Amino acid sequence: MNIYDITVPISADLPVYPGDPEIQLERIMSLEQGDIANVTRLCCSTHIGTHIDPPSHFITGARSVDQLPLEILLGPARVIDVGDVPAIDAAVLNRCHLDGATRVLFKTRNSSFWPESNVFHEDFVYIAPDAARLLVERGVQLVGIDYLSVERFHFDEPTTHLVLLAANVVIVEGLALGDVPPGDYELVCLPLKIKDGDGSPARVVLRS
Repeated sequence: MNIYDITVPISADLPVYPGDPEIQLERIMSLEQGDIANVTRLCCSTHIGTHIDPPSHFITGARSVDQLPLEILLGPARVIDVGDVPAIDAAVLNRCHLDGATRVLFKTRNSSFWPESNVFHEDFVYIAPDAARLLVERGVQLVGIDYLSVERFHFDEPTTHLVLLAANVVIVEGLALGDVPPGDYELVCLPLKIKDGDGSPARVVLRS
């Protein structure tokens, strides 16, 4: 059995989406300074690194992160390598093998961005609205991508998010898929159980 941890480590050097607060990690108790324990304060957005977008992220009154069914977050998933494309649109999606897949994780050139610290790449590969609609039509329940948003940077309207979230499709952003071969896996994707949360960092693992 192979286990792939596809979670980006949280650190103060991790890039955040422009406009979001920077990640702050502060050691407030230290064994080296004579305290009884090591304790760190973490201050950040709920949409850092590898994280979950529930429907409430963009839709008023919709399901929040603590209300997501675990059966969507756990189970078979397919990693699809789309190659070097600027965007995942319906034409790209139609070349992919989606039959029987209810959880789809897209591996793109974005995965090569993660080793770099503190750099946000505006030219990341995103999911176009026509592909989002096709995923909903195919009955996909969870969609993941290997950068901080499924949405095009400098969007006019968050159409891709709205299409997916209105259909209760869970979005997982910020995956680290660089070392993962395409294929079928078992997904374990557990966000923090934040009451009424509009998102949450998550530990995400694939098992073959």
